[in-house]
Amino acid sequence: MRYLKFFIILFPLFVSSRLSAQQVAPNQKMQWFADAKLGIFIHWGIYSVNGISESWSFFNNYINHDAYMEQLDGFTAAKYKPEEWVNLIKESGAKYAVITTKHHDGVALWDSKMPYATTTVNNSAAKKDLITPFVAELKKSGLKTGLYFSLPDWSYPDYDGFTRDRKRYDYKHDSTRFKKFQNYFQGQLNELSSKYNPDLVWFDGDWEHSGEEWQAKKILSNLRKVNQNIIINSRLNGHGDYDTPEQGVPVVKPNSPEWELCYTMNDSWGYQPYDNHYKSSNMIIRTLVDCISMGGNLLLDIGPKADGTIAPEQVQILKDLGRWTKKHGEAIYGTQSGISKKHFNGKTALSKDKKTLFLYLDYKTDDGIILTGIKSKVKNMQLVGGKPVGFANISASDYMFNIPSIDFDQDVTVIKVNFEEPVDLIETENEAISLKDLFTANNKLNATYYKLKKLAASLDKGINIFNDTNLAADGMNFNTNIKPLDQKINNWVIKNAEALYKTTGGIPAGHYQGNTALSADKQTLYLFVEGKPTGPIAIKGLKNSISRIRIVGEGTMLQHEIYNKLYWSKIPGIVYIPVPEDKLDPELTVIAVLLDSPIELYREKVGAIESNL
Repeated sequence: MRYLKFFIILFPLFVSSRLSAQQVAPNQKMQWFADAKLGIFIHWGIYSVNGISESWSFFNNYINHDAYMEQLDGFTAAKYKPEEWVNLIKESGAKYAVITTKHHDGVALWDSKMPYATTTVNNSAAKKDLITPFVAELKKSGLKTGLYFSLPDWSYPDYDGFTRDRKRYDYKHDSTRFKKFQNYFQGQLNELSSKYNPDLVWFDGDWEHSGEEWQAKKILSNLRKVNQNIIINSRLNGHGDYDTPEQGVPVVKPNSPEWELCYTMNDSWGYQPYDNHYKSSNMIIRTLVDCISMGGNLLLDIGPKADGTIAPEQVQILKDLGRWTKKHGEAIYGTQSGISKKHFNGKTALSKDKKTLFLYLDYKTDDGIILTGIKSKVKNMQLVGGKPVGFANISASDYMFNIPSIDFDQDVTVIKVNFEEPVDLIETENEAISLKDLFTANNKLNATYYKLKKLAASLDKGINIFNDTNLAADGMNFNTNIKPLDQKINNWVIKNAEALYKTTGGIPAGHYQGNTALSADKQTLYLFVEGKPTGPIAIKGLKNSISRIRIVGEGTMLQHEIYNKLYWSKIPGIVYIPVPEDKLDPELTVIAVLLDSPIELYREKVGAIESNL
């Protein structure tokens, strides 16, 4: 390890400003939801028999409706053990669960008494009410109860919609028939509300009709008669309590003070035996951290099999998630969104009183970790779930600290920074590093990492100190004429000259965790990678296709994989790039991502997904 020594670097005077509230304090009804941070979504239904798309497979004519409904005969739930489900959910660290009571196919998993209802009790091989025992176990465990309910019912004879190119009737010209359907689904909702008194109802499918046609106000009135504190997601035509982005981790924090990312472990909601495109536990844990850092929740999906068992890959992810949440609970539950990227290269969150700052590290390093622009005096630092952390001021507002290699978490390490008062930040930008400061040797201190981090931050902001030098793209014959010369810095610059030659400012915060730069033609994105990543590095919101990826200065080609790209959505998937450990630069690694055209980014604030036709 490189031992940290105290040193002082002169900085210009800063103008400080009190840290504004990161999110509006949620009202009392929403408090448990805002504090929960992690929930488990359960998509279970007859679609698990053949392992096909839930409801959409017949709606999109991949299979006809009769063939789809034949799956009722194979839906046995023979090995269904709701107590084991709940124990596993609790072990994951989740504070609530949401289960599909009825998807768009209209198959009710409880004993609905509404006329013409298709239920697992009366129509499936299971011959069981599957919701009642699960909700009972949830309530016994102390977890909050969420019920998913599809507003459309494509199997109900008096619903207007059937398949994507076939309607039963025009509801505008047959109000009597549509009224029968309204009475039907309102009756089913009343059954669920009175029987289970859920804490949350998760609606879906609202795009097919207006809020008035869904009788949204009546729905809310009836639900609130049973539970005045019922929470509703956003998929009720604007009548919900929180936003529900789907699959794509937001680049920009959603508009709602409370929000929840619903997210699959692989590419499917329900069980599909040939979908092996699972994210690693490391990727899931880092996704949870991403949500926490923006003040939101992760609603992570599992898709049980037709017999009620859960795929071993999904069980393992929940257990791995539980290992991390058990260790880091104080940095998860009850936290609020953190501070901006310019203060720390990683995700952050704050305690409610803003006297504790949590720093999440998904990389390991022996070079020290930097926290900048902090006006408040740090009282102490500590590893969450571990020992105290030593730190030193490197200026009046900047701190550096080291963590022993053995103390890093295998997925995400969390440092707790405590202050006497709510943290006060300096919001003005640090001055860019100069050529002289960068290249002048310092015999008393190995500050290579610190200086390169400053350089990367300057490039990210569009300040390229090499523009008026003789630096060429290949680094050949570069000479600063600065003495005494820091040879480590000089060697690094020559090796990585491509990422410094005529490059411009990087991409906005949120798309990539660290600093970035762009080539002059905007077609190559340079990623600065600090330390040793615990998993693949990620880029969010990249619209372009990737032509190739390589490590700058030594040419190794890297592969990438895209997760959560939905064919029907304009939101890009997440690009994950595994970086071989033996190819990491000992100081600061740079990766070049060559795009098929000048860079385009998806940066819209997201809410509910409208449709996946």
